Amino acid sequence: MIVILLYLQLILLKMENLQIQINISSETYLKDPFASNLGRSIVSNSIELIDELGFESFTFKKLGNRIGSPESSIYRYFESKHMLLIYLTYWYWSIIEYRLVFAITNINSPKVKLKRVLKVLIESNDENGLFPHINETLLSRLVINEGVKTYHIKNVDVENKKGFFKIYKRVVHRVSQIVLEINPDFEYPHMIISTLIEGAHQQKYFAEHLPTLTEAKRGHDHILKFYSQLVFKTIEK
Repeated sequence: MIVILLYLQLILLKMENLQIQINISSETYLKDPFASNLGRSIVSNSIELIDELGFESFTFKKLGNRIGSPESSIYRYFESKHMLLIYLTYWYWSIIEYRLVFAITNINSPKVKLKRVLKVLIESNDENGLFPHINETLLSRLVINEGVKTYHIKNVDVENKKGFFKIYKRVVHRVSQIVLEINPDFEYPHMIISTLIEGAHQQKYFAEHLPTLTEAKRGHDHILKFYSQLVFKTIEK
């Protein structure tokens, strides 16, 4: 037990040196959900319920029935189900950023770093218990199925100014800097990384629901292979 605790302390020390932390913007909620048992229940059960019903059929009333709490109690944490979705996707990209930084710690080769971050961005996350009340597997699927609904809206410019998408943009920027390490003259680093992320999500969606639109198969790494080839062939001199 002492050895395990010392190992965890070393990991935490590395994270502090790298300034890795999960910090969800207070703009996305009215009351911090992780400050209470009810709030944590709202988060964990909303991920499960949206996965079961889809975002269109999901309501706070149904969530309240599931957790045994009045609908009004959920509105004390989130002003709308749209803001709840923003909050959940913010969590997803915060976890992705954590994994990206951890994956390239002490890696000097830009090509190796890019290979590692592509794997983080494209491969599905398995729930590992690092983040209580966050089922990473379901959250990943939620973002694939519903994530575009956070910004394919009329009010996207207003919400962008409020910083709702800053963590997603930061992930794209972080990876684009690795692209520039490989080829400083490459003109479209943000474009290729955002295209990769959105495209990989879409291919996963196609594989699950519209399989004739893709060669990707469940249980295979076709998507990772495809986008790795695409990215490296595009950016290398």
